[in-house]
Amino acid sequence: MLMLSTLANVLVALVAALHLFFLVLEMFLWTTPYGRRVFGLSEAAARETAKLAANQGLYNGFLAAGLVWGLWLQDAAICLFFLACVTVAGLFGAWTVKRSILFVQALPAVAAAAAVHYL
Repeated sequence: MLMLSTLANVLVALVAALHLFFLVLEMFLWTTPYGRRVFGLSEAAARETAKLAANQGLYNGFLAAGLVWGLWLQDAAICLFFLACVTVAGLFGAWTVKRSILFVQALPAVAAAAAVHYL
């Protein structure tokens, strides 16, 4: 099996780590002062949306797991599939929630996908 390049491995791992961080933020830190500050939420809004955020965090965990799986197997197709999922989620988030999601989520996934595909 063809091994992914070192740069591709690093970038895919970075995207996976970001999504594990998003999982922690959304599932465990959402209602804490840190989580509220990151997402710009009042204490009441954080409490009211905590279950939705936890659900979203779980999905971010699935994305991270898929990327780690692709890295483990050194399978470019698996990595590209999950990077495409991350990119679509990032584009949708940038369109519907906050423009910065484009740079925090979608752009790193595109960079990692380019490295997986071209290197």
